Amino acid sequence: MNTSSSERGVSLGMPELPAPAYPDDVRARLETDARDIIARYPDSRSALLPLLHLVQSEEGHVTRTGMQFCADVLKLTTAEVTAVATFYTMYRRKPSGDYQVGVCTNTLCAVMGGDAIFETLQEHLGIGNGETTDDGSVTLEHIECNAACDFAPVVMVNWEFFDNQTPASARRLVDDLRAGRDVEPTRGARLCTFKETARILAGFPDERPGAVEESGSAGPASLVGLHLARGESAPARVVHPRPGAQSRTVHEPSPAEHLSSHDAPQETSASDPSHPAGPAAEEGE
Repeated sequence: MNTSSSERGVSLGMPELPAPAYPDDVRARLETDARDIIARYPDSRSALLPLLHLVQSEEGHVTRTGMQFCADVLKLTTAEVTAVATFYTMYRRKPSGDYQVGVCTNTLCAVMGGDAIFETLQEHLGIGNGETTDDGSVTLEHIECNAACDFAPVVMVNWEFFDNQTPASARRLVDDLRAGRDVEPTRGARLCTFKETARILAGFPDERPGAVEESGSAGPASLVGLHLARGESAPARVVHPRPGAQSRTVHEPSPAEHLSSHDAPQETSASDPSHPAGPAAEEGE
């Protein structure tokens, strides 16, 4: 038995209409910003990635209107812009929340509890991967490696780190976000909305007082290898052997050293008052 195209879910109607234009005042403002971005590059086409962040900062995701704008100012086809916008997961293709909560579920974070955190948040928020809460505040997604394995399991909110998370601390984190309470990342500047983050990623300065200074550097656990290479490791202690056994030395961490998740899961998070994990100190402090 043959089925019709409509029964198969295939549309044979008119082609999709052109994307609606931005209002004149919005387009004029974006064109001013776009000129600043394009001027940074010898080849205007190289400005496409920050321009996509710019239009994402306008509506919270990359719309057809935003892609048409990028194509216009760079003299590209919409197909060329769409190919880039759909390749990178940092560009949202549908409306999303003020806070993008990403749970790393790659190997190490998963083993250390990332899968449990993600499942807990799905149940707690009542949403699935890539979905947004009804109040429009939180979008939940599982993400690939955050390059922060020494602090696993890691949750990111608008690309800021929340280290050594647990299911309980992650629940408190999203509850604080939805309630509008101040939330400080373990490392990095204080949180701002996803639209504000997108504008910063477009290359415009973070104008919040003190935010740049808060960004800091790599966390202590990430710098252990560097300190070892410089010969700055803590002195070893001698472990007295049992009779007949050879003596051996064991490294004993100094109080300044940070135990990573490779040593043992730590019940710490920036949102857990009982186990505070404040912003990491600058190297050398």
